[in-house]
Amino acid sequence: MLRFGREMRGLMSEISADDPDDPSNVIAFEPEQDCVMGHEFCCEVVELGPGVVNLETGDRIVSLPGAFDETGVHAVGYSNRYPGGYGELMVLNELIAIPVSDDVSSAVAALTEPMAVGVHAVNKSGIAPGEAALVVGLGPVGLACVAELKRRGIGPVVGADFSAKRRALAEHFGCDEVVDPAFESAISAWRRVDGAKPLVVFEAVGMPGMIDQAMKMSPKGSRILVVGVCMPQDHLLPMIGITRELSIQFAFGYTPEEFAETLQHITAGAWDLAPMITGTVDIDGVPKAFADLGSPDEHAKIMVQPA
Repeated sequence: MLRFGREMRGLMSEISADDPDDPSNVIAFEPEQDCVMGHEFCCEVVELGPGVVNLETGDRIVSLPGAFDETGVHAVGYSNRYPGGYGELMVLNELIAIPVSDDVSSAVAALTEPMAVGVHAVNKSGIAPGEAALVVGLGPVGLACVAELKRRGIGPVVGADFSAKRRALAEHFGCDEVVDPAFESAISAWRRVDGAKPLVVFEAVGMPGMIDQAMKMSPKGSRILVVGVCMPQDHLLPMIGITRELSIQFAFGYTPEEFAETLQHITAGAWDLAPMITGTVDIDGVPKAFADLGSPDEHAKIMVQPA
């Protein structure tokens, strides 16, 4: 798996060498055109292209959600050319595909991608033993952060979410204290259970105003790791960050090495991920699944299992 990471980085460098102004050279998709979604998946190899030596027909694999060709890198699930996991067939590249152990179910293996986001966020935060964490927002990304923080022995970890379902999942992953912000603020809960260790705040909500809120509640010298994706323009008050000497780090995605390491942790049983899958639908049930995910009291992850 280390070879996986090194070779992927080398290939990416070669692809982007012709365009130094675009180091990733990811081909943007046109949202008004057809796009088959699905960037979190576990699938079966049904056919091999020429020169493939590390995979066999019938292998179950997970893969970074990307495909690369002579035009650049395409984001599988966000591409007009390469369909994602909701399609009957996908085109993937051998170099970024990893076989799944027989001991791991396909449903759990499909969680490699979202769990890797949490692994990357924790890496970016630089958190270390002797520090505490506060995770605001316990959706799939926040839960992945909690699970990885506890795997590393970080504590206390305080989680905050309005959803009782998601708070229960955070407790399942080892969160030391969970609170409903409607009754107790996240920072009050941290002060109640610790209040002394250096604090890292993980903002995993991704709504306007959340970075500003995280800054206003953070003690002096705290670090804030922003992993929630806020799409609208946001605002904050720089004076708060200046007077409290806060550090803000943004995190996105994961590296090839982190993706491979995440699957290793799953295979080793580092986390019990089955409870994170709160529903299952077939392809025809996907539209309703998106609607159901709007109710955080019911669901964390809904697995799509084609017939």
